[in-house]
Amino acid sequence: MIEKPLLIRPFQKDDEDALVLLWQICELTVPWNNPYKDIARKLELQAELFLVGYLENRLVASVMGGYEGHRGWINYFAVHPEFQKKGYGKQLMDSIEKGLRKMGCPKINLQIRAGNDKVLTYYQNLGFVEDKVISMGKRLVDDQ
Repeated sequence: MIEKPLLIRPFQKDDEDALVLLWQICELTVPWNNPYKDIARKLELQAELFLVGYLENRLVASVMGGYEGHRGWINYFAVHPEFQKKGYGKQLMDSIEKGLRKMGCPKINLQIRAGNDKVLTYYQNLGFVEDKVISMGKRLVDDQ
C-alpha cells in the first residue's frame, strides 16, 4: 500500500506556507482560527508534538498533538488528497501516538467538525470510538 515511506519530523518555520496551503486544500481552516497564529501558539508549547510528513521535497501531511496531563489531543491532522488511502495517515498517527505515549498519555481525543462525516470510518479504522460527550468551546482570543 505504501509506495514510499513518509519522512516524519517536527515542524520547522520554513514549512509554514506549505503547511497552511495543505490545511486549506484539506479544508481544515476556518475564518475564526488564523492558521498562522495557531502555528505560532503551538511552537510555544510542546513543539515536539507538531509533526509534518514529507514525500521527497513535498509537504503532504501534518498533525498537531498535545497533552495536558489528562488527555492527549489531535488537531490539524491532514494528508493531501492526492496521497490519501496510501497508509501515510496511519504512519503519521502512529508517530504522534508514540510521542504521546512517551509522555504518559493514557487516551487521545480528537474532534470532527459537524458535517465532516466522511472521516468517521477512517478514524474508526485507526481505533477511535465515539465518546458520548458534548463538546463545547469558548473563544478567549478573536483571531479574525
